[in-house]
Amino acid sequence: MKRDNLFNKAGNILYRAKEISKNKGLYYVIKSGIKMGVNSLILPFWYCYYRTSESSRTFIFQGKTYRYFNSFRNRTWRNERAVEIPIIYEIVMEYPEERILEVGNVLSHYFSVKHDVVDKYEKNYNVINQDVVDFRPAKKYDLIVGSSTLEHVGFDEDPCEPLKILQAIENLISLLNPKGKIVVTLPLGYNPTMDRLIDEDKLKLTKRYCLKRISRDNKWMETDWEDVKTATYDYHYLFDTANGLVIGIIEKE
Repeated sequence: MKRDNLFNKAGNILYRAKEISKNKGLYYVIKSGIKMGVNSLILPFWYCYYRTSESSRTFIFQGKTYRYFNSFRNRTWRNERAVEIPIIYEIVMEYPEERILEVGNVLSHYFSVKHDVVDKYEKNYNVINQDVVDFRPAKKYDLIVGSSTLEHVGFDEDPCEPLKILQAIENLISLLNPKGKIVVTLPLGYNPTMDRLIDEDKLKLTKRYCLKRISRDNKWMETDWEDVKTATYDYHYLFDTANGLVIGIIEKE
């Protein structure tokens, strides 16, 4: 299993290097590779810095104060995980675990969780390996959550089906109990089709909140859609990050 993960990561890096070289040239890829190696050496120091000196940093979302989430896994101190994880996890803690479904295996990397998780690719003891559009469990859920997951559905698959996200949302709605709720975080700039569907109100969101990355040291503030809808996505070998994030809510009648 570990060997497969290493091969997958190596394949992803090579694929990304190839794609970037088409647009920016081989010199840029080589320079970035050297930078990646140097940054890899100092990652533990950055992690310790944010876990100690910056551990008290907070942000405000919907009138509530949250601490930024700092974890070595996925370098959360440098990307949208810093804000989406505390928001989603607080909501998860309000529901009985047997009534929760998570789309994409994310929270279990940071917390001990026992709720159901559906993830097409990632294999783990608590993960149901099914496509989210085909998932037909025997029960319904009060809460369905997803942290930066739905933007990959269809878009990062072969063949690419950018509109598959609509099928995923339709299926997830069908899995809710009456008065059930879906809460998902959607990083902007990564999947242009998803961004357009959000702008056109085609994702059936009953509530839409927005956060914007406002500094290089990963500070975020709540804002409105008009301010964040054209946010770009930064691709770095070590610090991929969104600069705009939608927290979308769908409430079933």
